[in-house]
Amino acid sequence: MQPLNTQWVNTTDQQRLYVKTWGDETKPALVLVHGYPDNQEVWEPVIEHLINEFYIVTYDVRGAGQSSVPRKVRDYRLEQLSLDLDSVTQAVLGERSFHLAAHDWGSIQSWESVTEAKFRSRILSYSTISGPCLDHAAFWMREQFEQQKSKFFKQMTKSWYIAVFQLPLLAPTVWNFFNPERWGKVLTRLERTPNLPSNPNIQHDGKYGIGLYRANFIPRLTRPRQRLAICPVQAIVLKYDNFVSPELIDELPKWVEDLSVVTLDANHWAILSQPQQIATLLSKYIQQLK
Repeated sequence: MQPLNTQWVNTTDQQRLYVKTWGDETKPALVLVHGYPDNQEVWEPVIEHLINEFYIVTYDVRGAGQSSVPRKVRDYRLEQLSLDLDSVTQAVLGERSFHLAAHDWGSIQSWESVTEAKFRSRILSYSTISGPCLDHAAFWMREQFEQQKSKFFKQMTKSWYIAVFQLPLLAPTVWNFFNPERWGKVLTRLERTPNLPSNPNIQHDGKYGIGLYRANFIPRLTRPRQRLAICPVQAIVLKYDNFVSPELIDELPKWVEDLSVVTLDANHWAILSQPQQIATLLSKYIQQLK
């Protein structure tokens, strides 16, 4: 499977993002945003099942894949990541509206756009997979700490790595011990599925993507903002997610007016282990909105 086109898009702060498009330009537009420590190639198993229905746009987020690597941690802030999505969609789609789906950190950063007024009517729908809005998560964790400490500590045990990623020297060095084969074994163990596609760029993507955590977690979790969704949202909850508690979904009705929730018996990288099921959920949701 080959992309329809590839191109470079310049961001508002002079980074370069590597963008691919897939399928028929006359079909409805669907933008897919990858997480950490992945790049846009992680979506290809899902794209195989959607390429006949949508005009698909993917891109390597800053610091990942073939996109450029910012020099400063603050260049990974959510506000800038939202501007990146704007730059990509304006360059590829112009004023066309589009559907949006994202996984892991792609989902976390996409919430910034999904709760931004300027994207109203441009983003037609949002499907989020294993990536809560950090502001929503902060409010949820505060409530759980006060009322149900067991849920609070359950999420904390899943998020131990976030504290490690705040260490400027240790965290990037850890990724030097990974290679595609070793990362593939990690995915196989987590997903209980053999022969999953492994990221050949894992050392690079793991090392530089840490800036996402260091630029955003402490500011957002200590000073959360009230962020309301500007489009319909589908939350795909992965029942056995090792990193994100399914209970975080309880916070969403406060911030999303038009919310659909579906649960999948899968672990964190369902886009690799169950790509057809993910594609079906995306397609059905978008079709029902017409």
